[in-house]
Amino acid sequence: MHRPSTAARSRTPPPPLAVTLGDPAGIGPDIALLSWRARAARGLHPFAVYGAADVLADRARALGLDVPIVSIGHVEEATQRFPDALPVVQPAAGRSGKAPADRDAAIVAAIEAATTAALAGEALALVTNPIAKRSLQSIPLDYPGHTAFLGQLAARHTGDSAIRPVMMLAAPELRVVPATVHIPIAAVPGRLTRALIVETGRITARALIEDFGVPSPRIAVAGLNPHAGEDGLIGSEEAETVAPAIAELRREGLDVNGPYSADSMFHEEARRGYDAAIAMYHDQALIPLKTLAFDRGVNVTLGLPFVRTSPDHGTAYALAGTGRARPDSLIAALQLATEMGQRRKGGVGSRE
Repeated sequence: MHRPSTAARSRTPPPPLAVTLGDPAGIGPDIALLSWRARAARGLHPFAVYGAADVLADRARALGLDVPIVSIGHVEEATQRFPDALPVVQPAAGRSGKAPADRDAAIVAAIEAATTAALAGEALALVTNPIAKRSLQSIPLDYPGHTAFLGQLAARHTGDSAIRPVMMLAAPELRVVPATVHIPIAAVPGRLTRALIVETGRITARALIEDFGVPSPRIAVAGLNPHAGEDGLIGSEEAETVAPAIAELRREGLDVNGPYSADSMFHEEARRGYDAAIAMYHDQALIPLKTLAFDRGVNVTLGLPFVRTSPDHGTAYALAGTGRARPDSLIAALQLATEMGQRRKGGVGSRE
């Protein structure tokens, strides 16, 4: 039997992206439509939307957008159809319906189907539009969120119970990883452990090498307290937890430094000294990222066996169908997912 040569296989275009519709009542449909409209101008890689075709068609009419919608049976068909129409893969539970339970079931079905395509290599990467956490209430999760659900799906498909998703917020100006995410500020000191910071550092370093093409990553770590504790005068967490974690990572050969005072590690000159920063809690990470790149930030999930990105914003129900939603963050998520997916497949070299 004839087999294509290595050179011929290398010329095979990468598969399309799998994009979830998100909450149909939010701006996911709006920005998916607008991103397809910008496909040529922004040089976007082909993608298929997983969700309800009727929702996209209705939203296109409401917005006055001339976007042909085509239903496809498999994500691979998106490459051929994408230039002329927005391809949609509609799972069995794909019609959103009017009842909240029906809508939530459709959201979950779309995420499951798109994730399966990414895990199977049928999609280059997964890009998820925003959902509300209530949509996942029927699913038993350690933390009821989108990222936790993806980690659970990855563990279910691979049998690897040690998968730990880690959030990164990325923009050209800054990559930052919160060690703790959606927990109350009062709970952060108790949740921060040496093991947590070490694991976060390892996952971040590996992602910088494999997904971002940084051959020798430099990681800066923020302190928890003002002035990074100021030698114990304003808190002991830096000396007892953060610094020992950094020392352990350095013994492993990683270029990790800190703890630094968070109020002085995000200005332009400081950012030139590292490739990613690890923050101690959600707002310590997201405030500088959103200040520097509010419309261009991308939520990247590290630690998964597939590439996943998402716009760095929520469902924005008040903007849905108004024509005021901007697709910038989704477009950035699509572009970054394409770069990361191609790099994992060996098609893109180091950028730094």
